[in-house]
Amino acid sequence: MVLSITINAILKAKPGKESSLREELVKVVQASRKEEGCINYTLHESTEDSDTFVFYETWRDEDALKSHIESEHYINYRKNIETLIQQREVYRLNVIHL
Repeated sequence: MVLSITINAILKAKPGKESSLREELVKVVQASRKEEGCINYTLHESTEDSDTFVFYETWRDEDALKSHIESEHYINYRKNIETLIQQREVYRLNVIHL
């Protein structure tokens, strides 16, 4: 049985870089949603800390996630945010079916 994979990524912008980071995040969301195997790709902005952004992504399977990470737009996104972020945490998750 193939299980979907959810990614939860939390990014904190460097001071003064919030707007630039937000622009890069919006670009990667738009491109990623078009990928085969993308079930969901949602970007959130903290209501408490304007420097904090959270992704929830769900991918059909490991192959779809691998294709995403190897895509040109994802590689460019990672390069473009290097100077904009002070912290990045990424969690790979599986749903607990109750």
